[in-house]
Amino acid sequence: MKIRLLITLIALSGFVASCGILGSDDDNSTLQLSFSGLEPLQNGFHYEGWVIVDGNALTTGKFNVDNSGSITDLEGNIISKGKFEQSSDISGATAFVLTIEPTGDTDDIPAPTHHLAGDFSDGESTLNFAHSASLGNDFTNASGTYILATPTDDDANNENSGIWFLDPSSGSPQAGLDLPTLPAGWMYEGWAVYNGTPISTGVFSSVNAADASATFSGMNAGPPFPGEDFLTNAPSGLSFPIDLAGGTAVISIEPYPDDSPAPFALKPLVGQIPATATDHTPYTIANNASSFPTGTAIIK
Repeated sequence: MKIRLLITLIALSGFVASCGILGSDDDNSTLQLSFSGLEPLQNGFHYEGWVIVDGNALTTGKFNVDNSGSITDLEGNIISKGKFEQSSDISGATAFVLTIEPTGDTDDIPAPTHHLAGDFSDGESTLNFAHSASLGNDFTNASGTYILATPTDDDANNENSGIWFLDPSSGSPQAGLDLPTLPAGWMYEGWAVYNGTPISTGVFSSVNAADASATFSGMNAGPPFPGEDFLTNAPSGLSFPIDLAGGTAVISIEPYPDDSPAPFALKPLVGQIPATATDHTPYTIANNASSFPTGTAIIK
């Protein structure tokens, strides 16, 4: 009886392994992920990996990262070596895509917010944002110009309390930002950092139109470009007007819907506002695309 039971267990174990329920590092059903610069998602948002096999997106599992960048499950437990066991052989995968999934997500359907992506070659994929399944651009050609001004009120004594992403150099205001169009699931957002506190100027998708908010501006209409006057409704801990000279101008790329009111890790443009900045003078923002997260996906 004991011998018969042992034979049955061995046979069952072999059947389970052949179905891919048990993954190992040598049966092409293990995916190992590693990332640099990936930030923890907040408020129930999380990451999910997808391998593309025969045109189908197969989930590799839902996860997040902690403050040190370690990959964790949704309860905060570290996933050893970033390894995800799959239910079948994935050696035929052609690409990997990382998505940002919203609060309450329980399905196995990719959200439109595609993060890093890359094609597989010999079982390994280098992940970036230039891939067509991601943002489709590496942002190394992004550039920006802004002025300090407060066009939404009639007080000439607080002109350094507003920032507008426009360029007046030609004699009439022109778009100050040169940014690619974002795919679904993403929006741009402008920021002014004052004494270490980032203050949003609003989200936008077009560099040639006003952004989606005028939370802090005055009663007058602002220019038809992204920007904000910091005159009213100051956030807790701040008192408007402020002098932005010596602060920082930032353009970020935000997931939409957004997991947090804070700036996201993708900041293609970051520039120090000169300490001697004067109003209505154009200043440029440095390209910051080299700070973008990167990653790898390896099939084992």
